[in-house]
Amino acid sequence: MTTKPRILLVDDDTDILRLLSIRLSTSGYEVISVESAEKALARIHSFHPHLVITDLQMEKMDGMALFEQLHDSHPSLPVIILTAHGTIPDAVQATKKGVFAYLTKPFDGKQLVETVQNGIKLGRATTSKDAETDDSNWRAEIISRSAVMEALLDQAKLVAASEVSVFIQSESGTGKELLAKAIHNASPRHEKPFIAVNCAAIPEQLLETELFGHAKGAFTGASSSHKGLVPMANEGTLFLDEIGDMPLTFQAKLLRLIQEREIRPVGSTQTLPVDIRIISATHQDLEKAVKDGSFREDLYYRLNVVMLELPPLIKRREDIPLLAKHFLQLICEKSNMDVKQFSPDALTELVSADWPGNVRQLYNVAEQCSALSPSSIIPVALVRKALKSDSNEILPFAEARARFEREYLIQLLQMTDGNVTQATRLAHRNRTEFYKLLNRHHLEPKLFR
Repeated sequence: MTTKPRILLVDDDTDILRLLSIRLSTSGYEVISVESAEKALARIHSFHPHLVITDLQMEKMDGMALFEQLHDSHPSLPVIILTAHGTIPDAVQATKKGVFAYLTKPFDGKQLVETVQNGIKLGRATTSKDAETDDSNWRAEIISRSAVMEALLDQAKLVAASEVSVFIQSESGTGKELLAKAIHNASPRHEKPFIAVNCAAIPEQLLETELFGHAKGAFTGASSSHKGLVPMANEGTLFLDEIGDMPLTFQAKLLRLIQEREIRPVGSTQTLPVDIRIISATHQDLEKAVKDGSFREDLYYRLNVVMLELPPLIKRREDIPLLAKHFLQLICEKSNMDVKQFSPDALTELVSADWPGNVRQLYNVAEQCSALSPSSIIPVALVRKALKSDSNEILPFAEARARFEREYLIQLLQMTDGNVTQATRLAHRNRTEFYKLLNRHHLEPKLFR
């Protein structure tokens, strides 16, 4: 026998309660109505609702105060706020604090039912006794409602319980690191470090030092030892993003790490045991790379014990409105702006776009639109402009090189704690040339000490 989803209604207006109760009961829900927040708190433990709908303005304890108490004791319980037009700003602020949604009075019956359905379906969990118990905190950063992503996350959670190496195949900008972090969070190692490494961002001559560390006196200027990223990940998870860009010369050393579970820092005569789980990812075709000799076959099979294919955004279009809303909220909060939203036509445009840059591109478009929109409702014309400019964003060669130089210099200074002598040696440049580069990019070594 299937149990009806349970809804708790809270409003000091009995006419509203009666109207809501009739509408939701005829839609297949079990409904209980109460006239105050105090009565709602009294019934919550016996009724175990899947969702709460409460008026914002009530005597003694208002809807926001009720939400805060519910959120403290039942953080996964979805709450919908009812508000009059004059209190919409308060309701918008409420959504920033975790309220699932708000509806304005007089509300549309169809919108009400759809919002309730989404609240029950997309809520992270419920406080119901007969609800399936599932701690979704491990995947909290992944925003999704699509079937293809839910199937992938089911696979991810299964493999998380084991110690096998996981290989994530996907296009750029799909959120490979978020998936890797979710696997780590669901694993027995979740309380230990998660260290992410972008293999494409580390110059080849710095890769061994960056990953394995170096001993004091390993080279001129190495006045102290440096702990690498691999030892930092000990007992936890090491995520190697863009593994396909790892130089062939270093692949043998990575293979030895996987096989022997030990490393030797640069300049050291001692090996260090390490206990890590490795998750790797790339947008490249590694099978092709193995065939043409640019990637070791033995390393490929040690990394690719279980492969997860992260779908591009166009394969999960139903997630686009959810992601767009989420990104706008994050961006507005970060910039201390009033919450904005996309117009219906703008959302349609977003859903139908090609998204070659995937989720990362969607974030960029949301950021551009939030900055340029003069009103709280972002029009479709602004979305079209942002999509066009973002898809055509190819840096001139000089600017691209300048960005690389600056990032490279910053990495050197961070790694050497601002020691110019050590940094010049690692870069194979003389001090005069190195200082010219620092001046060109307005970098002060002392700021890294």
